[in-house]
Amino acid sequence: QVQLVESGGGLVQAGGSLRLSCAASGRTLSNYGMGWFRQAPGKEREFVATITGSAEITRYADSVKGRFTISRDNAKNTVYLQMNSLKPEDTAVYYCAAHPYLMSILLSRTSYNYWGQGTQVTVSS
Repeated sequence: QVQLVESGGGLVQAGGSLRLSCAASGRTLSNYGMGWFRQAPGKEREFVATITGSAEITRYADSVKGRFTISRDNAKNTVYLQMNSLKPEDTAVYYCAAHPYLMSILLSRTSYNYWGQGTQVTVSS
């Protein structure tokens, strides 16, 4: 079983940037495909970005494409989400998640087995 811990959230003005980190323990992160999801108050948890086990393929939600970048450093057992040009509608709790299908691009939250506790991102206008 893998444990995931997110960090890097905070309060930022519109147009600013944040980088979220997701540190894994318990298992080697290179054995997992990884994703970032977010949940705003009163809304469903939604897909943000995903990356395959060796970072060959990434996929983004249309709402963040061109602004967010997912990456991973398997040597550090860490996945990142660089968020640029932030908008107030990006305000949410951001979660990282893992699944065991290394080469698969999975967009549904039900496909992910392991989740972190989340980190709050607030973008002020």
